[in-house]
Amino acid sequence: QVQLVESGGGLVQPGGSLRLSCAASGFTFSSYAMNWFRQTPGKAREFVAAITRGGADSLTAASVKGRFAISKDNTNNTVDLQMNSLKPEDTGVYYCKAVGEGKNYWGKGTQVTVSS
Repeated sequence: QVQLVESGGGLVQPGGSLRLSCAASGFTFSSYAMNWFRQTPGKAREFVAAITRGGADSLTAASVKGRFAISKDNTNNTVDLQMNSLKPEDTGVYYCKAVGEGKNYWGKGTQVTVSS
């Protein structure tokens, strides 16, 4: 059974940091590229970051470039999102997504709230 479980969300003040993690099971993790998306109420789900199967190459959205970094651990089947210099507009539910072998899987998300 495929599972993607996000963790690490919470409430943080503007300028603070959080590290999200997504634990994967039930599929060949090293064969999948991994992505992070986020969503706020009333808005479409927004791309945040992506990393290749082997973890050598990554991409971040312009809105988070220089503040967020994605990393992938094919030994422990996890993908992390390090978020620094957080802003109120970074608030949302963060989802990880696995893409590969003609399939894609989503986690259930973790809430991030940036507020003073």
